Amino acid sequence: MWKLSSGYGSDDTELTFRLSTPTFVNVALDTESSQRPLRADARRNREAILKAARAVFSARGREAHLGDVARRAKVGMGTVYRHFPDKDALLEALAREQFELLTVWAREALEAPDPGPALEALLWRGAELQAKDRALMEAVAEFKPGVAQQSSELHACMETLLTRAQATGHIRADATGEDIRLMMCGLGSVMQMSGDGWRRYLTVMLDGMRA
Repeated sequence: MWKLSSGYGSDDTELTFRLSTPTFVNVALDTESSQRPLRADARRNREAILKAARAVFSARGREAHLGDVARRAKVGMGTVYRHFPDKDALLEALAREQFELLTVWAREALEAPDPGPALEALLWRGAELQAKDRALMEAVAEFKPGVAQQSSELHACMETLLTRAQATGHIRADATGEDIRLMMCGLGSVMQMSGDGWRRYLTVMLDGMRA
């Protein structure tokens, strides 16, 4: 059973809370979706937790301890768990933020006059983001259902951009949005195995997609 503690930085507390299976769960666990608006101090704590978690998990991925997040955010473990019931819920919140950023970039790409280069630039931009963020890299590599749900608008934008790029003759006619999704999932796996080797992987994949 979980034992909430008001302190932070305790290894025993961290071991007590640590999850046995680091898989992603439904994003509905994130208390951001709670019906009641957060008080100002609670909102500040939540923002501090997310900022700290972004730094900790970007560097160490899911293996990072929630105690590290609490220490960096200067809050107690109980405060962390009042906002995020477990580590997976916190990781989902972080992944959602990054997918929202990718979606903004995809909307911008749709405004570009030349869709082919815009599509390639978007994929490179997204890959760079993955490479700097281990938590996102692992989320994309595993492609859990919760991540897929929150990336639906991103996929829709990519499909539109792909269709436009094919219409201009830049991308081969038989390429599909599923090809791009699988390519980016594979990219996350390559990043975990071969460091900077993902750049060659993406270059080869894009070469294969061109008409």
